[in-house]
Amino acid sequence: MMRRAFLATIWLAALCGGAPAQTATDTAAPTTLDQQIVLILAHPAVSRDHWGVMVTTLDGKSIYSLNEGQLFQPASNAKLFTTAAAMALLGPNQRFTTRVEYGSVKSSPETVDGDIVIVGAGDGNLSDRELPYRTPSEAKNSPHTVAPPLRYLAEFADQIAAAGVKRVTGDVVGDDTVFPWEPYPEDWSIDDMVWGYGAPVSGLSIADNQIRVTVRPGKTAAEKPAFEWPAGIPTYYQIDANSLVTGPAKSGNHLQMEREAGSKILRVYGSIAIDAEPDTEQIAIADPAEFAAIALKGLLEDRDVHVNGTARAKHRLVARGPGFLEESREPLPKLPTQPMTLGMSLLLTGVVSCSDACPVIRQHTSPTVQEDVVLTNKVSQNLHAELLLHHLGKAFGQGYAGGDGGVDGSTAEGVRVIRQFLINAGIDKDDFVFFDGSGLSGHDLVTPRATAKLLQFATTQPWFAEWKGSLPVGGVDGSLETRFGKAPLKDHVFAKTGTLGEARALSGYLGCASGRTIIFSIMVGNHLPETNADRDAMDKIVAAVAAAE
Repeated sequence: MMRRAFLATIWLAALCGGAPAQTATDTAAPTTLDQQIVLILAHPAVSRDHWGVMVTTLDGKSIYSLNEGQLFQPASNAKLFTTAAAMALLGPNQRFTTRVEYGSVKSSPETVDGDIVIVGAGDGNLSDRELPYRTPSEAKNSPHTVAPPLRYLAEFADQIAAAGVKRVTGDVVGDDTVFPWEPYPEDWSIDDMVWGYGAPVSGLSIADNQIRVTVRPGKTAAEKPAFEWPAGIPTYYQIDANSLVTGPAKSGNHLQMEREAGSKILRVYGSIAIDAEPDTEQIAIADPAEFAAIALKGLLEDRDVHVNGTARAKHRLVARGPGFLEESREPLPKLPTQPMTLGMSLLLTGVVSCSDACPVIRQHTSPTVQEDVVLTNKVSQNLHAELLLHHLGKAFGQGYAGGDGGVDGSTAEGVRVIRQFLINAGIDKDDFVFFDGSGLSGHDLVTPRATAKLLQFATTQPWFAEWKGSLPVGGVDGSLETRFGKAPLKDHVFAKTGTLGEARALSGYLGCASGRTIIFSIMVGNHLPETNADRDAMDKIVAAVAAAE
């Protein structure tokens, strides 16, 4: 009761624009954790924000709470829920296999009579990325050779050419029907569509479904800036840079890029100063399966394999009956509590067993779920979180009541699986609402209480050590590399960040001065745009908790 009264005094004073009235008991500097957090949140830069905090012991005993039962946008804290479900249900050692199929073993060695089809399996790592993930210091001390973004497609093309194929009578097809074609979950902002972090979700994903492009200023103010497409990448967009100019020295970089939905015209406009550094951006690929087909066709032709047809995508439209919430909230009473058995399905293993009429198959097997979870949490990779959600829906979703079963692997079924997993973990069903797996949806809502409960539940699971190891470490790596960089917090904060519009979150585990580890979840909503004051307040709260506990 005393803490609430003190909080009310501070907040009333802050709202009135003055210093808090002091009493005989609070003239000294704040000493308790409650008082310290109250003072941090009373600062004018953050006092109008909506705050929620939950701090507990590893066994779930409350240490401090503020609005812990209220709902906040979790932003990328949603990845905690998605990756925990993936570790628990798919299992850390699960892999996914992408296939290329063409003709049959009875076809002519030189001619493929029909299409060449690259069949996606939801592998997010068909890219130039090296796994396992390494910290920046590890990568600096032992750098990898930079790999081409299309290296795995190039391997497929090499295998086909080495088999003696000279001609393809049909098309090159990018098949992403392993999941329904739902490129953008509900309430993803249209403003994000052009950028790599908002890349569409596809069961056939190449190079994180994004293209790195660079704009360089002209050598004179009269010279147009140069737009550079990466070497070896097919030209997917038509570039409209008629309104792009080179600005005078010291005028800065004011580039803008936009693309209308359904269009393949990327408009680049604004100015870049003559003395500015080149501007490199990650641009989302509108239809990843189509892009994969275009790229593979080009790679085959580079190897003197002539393709009579075109490059095209093959999608499977979602078959949904009720609304998203109704479907995603249907119970899954038979959801397992242990990871699935390796080799349970063709989707997950890529094991092919058929007669001589089976198409010729080339295969590539992904890294493990655990390796992908580490990457997803460390760098907050949105696409990979969404693919894990779809895998969960594919493996464990059952389709809506009375449905035709055509929703397997859908966003709603993935959310349904995660929801049941969380309920089974003891989390209140009304403490969270998800519409995607990454937290990019503005409809996602979570309480700090639910997040702390998930973190506590994870400590009791056999996959805990690996999952905790996927979280960014303060002052060391991932999205916390530049935060908590000094003792005593460096190396002692293991937490997932989250940023979306005017919402921010930070939740994880904290090694305290006493030597014990505690759980914390801090969320803020409705902070002022273009400010980091709320982030600084979060870090001060973490420091206060670490010192007090």
